[in-house]
Amino acid sequence: MSPTVDALRNEIRVSVGRYEREYSTAFTKEALAAICEAVGYDVDTNRLPSKPQMRAGILWKVGELDDDDPAATENAFRKGELQAVAEALRDEA
Repeated sequence: MSPTVDALRNEIRVSVGRYEREYSTAFTKEALAAICEAVGYDVDTNRLPSKPQMRAGILWKVGELDDDDPAATENAFRKGELQAVAEALRDEA
């Protein structure tokens, strides 16, 4: 059985040094910045970019998008995207 979206989010959070959440929630800007760092997408931590920009950068770095255009990621990660991010972070460990 494949993991739930909540389980995938928590796996990703833990792998980048964030804490698990008891309730299912989307990633905060700080969590997205930590994921960006883990996958090698450079962001200015003094002034974080928009969530769509960080999601696009993450998906670009893990090979799910051809570029880091935020127009492609206006909404939260889909399950398949979360699986790709989790897999990329497992490979880094």
